[in-house]
This record gives sequence, structure tokens and C-alpha cells, in this order.
Amino acid sequence: MKLHELSPAPGSVKDVKRIGRGHGSGHGKTAGKGHKGQWARSGGGVRPGFEGGQMPLARRIPKRGFNNIFATKYATVNVSALEVFKEGTTVDAELLKAQGIIKKELDGVKILGNGELTKNLTVKAAAFSASAKEKIEKAGGKAEVM
Repeated sequence: MKLHELSPAPGSVKDVKRIGRGHGSGHGKTAGKGHKGQWARSGGGVRPGFEGGQMPLARRIPKRGFNNIFATKYATVNVSALEVFKEGTTVDAELLKAQGIIKKELDGVKILGNGELTKNLTVKAAAFSASAKEKIEKAGGKAEVM
């Protein structure tokens, strides 16, 4: 194969629509813009969200709250999800991710107390709820804050 023999896959390249190039092209005279009006003019049309002078939807609807960009976002895991691990395992963010219990670590993992835990586990996480810590220690495990 030589450089001059290369060509794109069939159907991957479309010819550009040559508008305003005579009647025979099918796109002559008004070049597909119809007759007169805002859309036929040079630089015509309106900005996105413009509703003809009517108050736009984005401004009619009330705004509420704000998004704190400095807030810590934890990936949350309930103690019931820790039942899948064997007795005596050290559970950390990498293991939870490998097991598919969490998708992303975000700013750390927080263990919540929903459900029951019967196995003795050492759990390493960024934060624990009080009930989660109590359940882990009641089962004979350790809750370590990283």
C-alpha cells in the first residue's frame, strides 16, 4: 500500500453542500434560505434561548440554592455491603472499588450504618457515621479513619 492509494472508508466523507451556485445545483438563488425574514439575512437568527422578546424560560423560573464547590463529597457505603468480605479482611477504598461496591472514590469513602454486620473486619475510610462505627466494633472489627 502506498500513500497515494489511501482513501477514506466508503460513506465516511460527504461532499460539502455548495449553496448559491446556480439553479442547476438545486441550491441557487436564495441558497436554501427561503424569501426574506430574519433567517435570510446576513448574520441572521437569534441567540440560543431567545423567545422573540417574551421573557425567556431561564429567567421566568425562580432560582434556588447554590452548589458549594468546596464541599467534600464522599462515596457512601453501608455496613450491610461489607458482608461480602471474608472474616479478618482489611477493607479500604481500593478493595471497595475492585469489588464494584463504589465506582469513584471522590473525596474519600464514608461508611454509613444501614444494615447489619456479622464479620470481624478492619475498615479504613475517610469518615464513619456513629452507628456504623458502633456496628463494626460490635462485630469485633476496627474502624480506622484515614
